[in-house]
Amino acid sequence: MEPDLIQNSISHNCHSEFDYGPKFKRLRITDNVRELQTVLRDNIDKVTDINYDNMPFYSSTTTLDTIIIRASLIRLVVEEGLNQLPYKNCEIVTPTGQPYDGLRYEKGNCGVSIMRSGEAMEQGLRDCCRSIRIGKILVQSDEDTHEAKVVYAKLPPDISYRKVLLMYPIMSTGNTVIKAVNVLKEHKVKEENIILLNLFVTPDAAKTLVNTFPEMTVLTSEVHPVAPNHFGQKYFGTE
Repeated sequence: MEPDLIQNSISHNCHSEFDYGPKFKRLRITDNVRELQTVLRDNIDKVTDINYDNMPFYSSTTTLDTIIIRASLIRLVVEEGLNQLPYKNCEIVTPTGQPYDGLRYEKGNCGVSIMRSGEAMEQGLRDCCRSIRIGKILVQSDEDTHEAKVVYAKLPPDISYRKVLLMYPIMSTGNTVIKAVNVLKEHKVKEENIILLNLFVTPDAAKTLVNTFPEMTVLTSEVHPVAPNHFGQKYFGTE
């Protein structure tokens, strides 16, 4: 992992100077990352040169003319998530017959998306790991009590032996993720084997997660007090 690709856990945003600890990681903010964040946060209805079709364009990988691939915020977060997985040394032989010392993923990785917005990140993961297994967890609020409850979970049967890339793009409170992580722990997944992939998180949600699950790795692109909660509706066109 290149050291300049991830910032340390102390946010440089003036809204938050809290040290979230070594397990909390953020993408280094470049002009490209900030531009992608800006498009995803924009009130699209008030922008004349952007329509709903742009949301998948900016949030997931898009191929143009089968040559130009537009890197996206999801793809960047996914790739950094993959950098957190264990690798092993290997030796291969190139087409010219030369030996080459390389790396391979250690076996035993999988993805889990928290439905529905987490599903927006699945394609970015499959683009990087075509054959990776992906489970799903659905958390919904009770109509009467408004308490978040797990209503569905489909996970690989051997998930307790795997590293888990948990996908959920927007976190305002962290409650949904807490419910999902508890499901993983009920299936004997070790906390230190969970890597949460996220796009935007509020300071309160970040604090809640690192305090509740100090051994879980959290990877995000931005800590900001205002989360773009319209992301899921815009991405799937369900407004």
